[in-house]
Amino acid sequence: MVIQLELRAPIPGWFTVNAPAGSLGADEALVRAAQQGDRSAFGTLYSRYARMVHGILLCRVPRAVAEDLVQDVFLQALPHLASLRDVSRFPGWLAAIARNRAMDFHRRSHPHDAFTEESAADDSNPRSANRHAVHKSVETQAVLNAILSLPEAYREPLILRLVEGMTGPEIAARTGLTQGSVRVNLHRGLQQLREILGRKATPAASPASGGES
Repeated sequence: MVIQLELRAPIPGWFTVNAPAGSLGADEALVRAAQQGDRSAFGTLYSRYARMVHGILLCRVPRAVAEDLVQDVFLQALPHLASLRDVSRFPGWLAAIARNRAMDFHRRSHPHDAFTEESAADDSNPRSANRHAVHKSVETQAVLNAILSLPEAYREPLILRLVEGMTGPEIAARTGLTQGSVRVNLHRGLQQLREILGRKATPAASPASGGES
């Protein structure tokens, strides 16, 4: 089986919020409105940034946990939003909260809850199984497991691109990273991902058997 990966669309069957990306200027206006107590504006920010938050969490915690923690991140951000003086820093600020929330999860977790590729793929929880049963596929899970085996610098942009469906410039704008670093990490990460999936897709060569004369 040959697996081809192109940076075009998200892996089907995963958590996404298909809200318009919106311009950074519009987002800044929403942040200012939310700081003044406009819950509708905060709800729009949730729609626009939930994919980013979910992707950041998915790099670091089990899959079912990532979905549960998305709302926690926004609930943690809301009471502190008024203290954000530079509203243009909202994307990076929210991304940092998501990363810290994942770290906090591991600090509070029991040893058997440690994050592994297997735990990220675990659908044994009935709630998770019901949520993903329709979309679950061996190939999709193989791609996610391969991404999670990469260095962290590559995991986050690849999951945001391939799982959450964000573009390179959108990843940069949403996470506060430079477009250059996102482009390089996507390129290098994709190369390593293709190598991993290529090795898994290619059957191991069988040892040459000695023929009888």
